[in-house]
Amino acid sequence: MDSKIWLSSPHMGGTEQSYVNNAFETNWIAPLGPHVDGFENDIQDYLKNGSIVTALSSGTAALHLALILLGVKQGDEVICQSKTFSASANPIIYQGATPIFVDSEEDTWNISPELLEITIQDRIKKGKKPKAIIAVHLYGMPYKVDEVNDIASAYNIPVIEDSAEALGSSYKNKKCGTFGEIAILSFNGNKIITTSGGGALITKDHTTKQKAIFLATQARDNAVEYLHSSIGYNYRMSNVLAGIGRGQMQVLDERVQARRKNFEIYKEQLKTINEITFLNEPESFFSNRWLSCVLTPSEDIREGIRLALLNKNIESRPLWKPMHQQPVFSAFPSYNNGVSDALFANGLCLPSGSNLTENELDRVISTIKTYFRAC
Repeated sequence: MDSKIWLSSPHMGGTEQSYVNNAFETNWIAPLGPHVDGFENDIQDYLKNGSIVTALSSGTAALHLALILLGVKQGDEVICQSKTFSASANPIIYQGATPIFVDSEEDTWNISPELLEITIQDRIKKGKKPKAIIAVHLYGMPYKVDEVNDIASAYNIPVIEDSAEALGSSYKNKKCGTFGEIAILSFNGNKIITTSGGGALITKDHTTKQKAIFLATQARDNAVEYLHSSIGYNYRMSNVLAGIGRGQMQVLDERVQARRKNFEIYKEQLKTINEITFLNEPESFFSNRWLSCVLTPSEDIREGIRLALLNKNIESRPLWKPMHQQPVFSAFPSYNNGVSDALFANGLCLPSGSNLTENELDRVISTIKTYFRAC
């Protein structure tokens, strides 16, 4: 049996252990400490543009707090990009709100500005103006920031920028994670850098950050006793995991470079196969290429490639199944144009880790070429 090639596995840089050891040596094991502060500062220095960062237990936790901070409550409606992972939509349900799913456009595979405006107008006609918009940088490709933000501004609806997959990506030379009223990052084990599990909330002012920290630490009031006048959550990142993150931040640019190189190798080596196409970057868009994705002419061919790779112990995965196709969300309103349905049916994510070796890339490419020769 050939060794396993993973879709996107963690990749340590070498200095993470020293930060973790320091946390143990100083007994800073709790969900606070110098590495939490240091990790937040590291991210802020990387993103720039006035970013104020709060390190949390997950990207999902960050999305949940973003909705709370924007005042989303039971009965409200929140627009959410349909082509995404379920964690983008689940926090809407946590708040008792209603997700309104909007389909994608073909240039970036992200939320369609045209359909977004149609959706907003229709929801307003139905008597329910959306409370927020969750826009996602899918697979590291920025969404159409200017168009989406201009529409949101015209209707005075805040944008939550889901940058869980896009740390290291940029739009017009400005880092993803800095475009929304509130933005979020994820440091899950499969992301471009990882803290094992973790995320971050990005706000524009320290007052909002302090509200986020209050909610993320069980909403304990300023009193001698444990006094609570609000519902809180256990969402803060630990000092140990933040230590891993500090080491990972030191190699972030290298990780982006490696993943982009993977994409270019796939594109070059598979260019003679007419049945495979890639998503190119529009002008002024820069993707971290978190995952290298291909499109095929049909679901049968997509599955044929996936199973051929699986037979060689190589992990691949269909593009995210749209939220409007998910059983748990099927009853909620959705505004569809068929783009995300076609992407799901025909698209495949290839192994993309920054730690892929040349031999592993060759195995993936050779397996795909062999599949098409046998067709």
